[in-house]
Amino acid sequence: MTMTTSGAAETASPARLYRVSEAMELLSLSRSVIYELIRSGRLRSVREGRSRRIPGSAIAEYIALLESEAR
Repeated sequence: MTMTTSGAAETASPARLYRVSEAMELLSLSRSVIYELIRSGRLRSVREGRSRRIPGSAIAEYIALLESEAR
């Protein structure tokens, strides 16, 4: 996956399911923080077999949540 410096909101595709490691890179957060956000309900995720995936739309929603909390 090629990353740009333009930010996660422009890089995350709403139709894509991201691995936790990819979400970590997009959001610049650690693995433990990603899983805590999932547990707390602040970041949606889905199960695909035994894997946890994070929809691109969930990443965009989380960024919007952070922006609204900053106001």
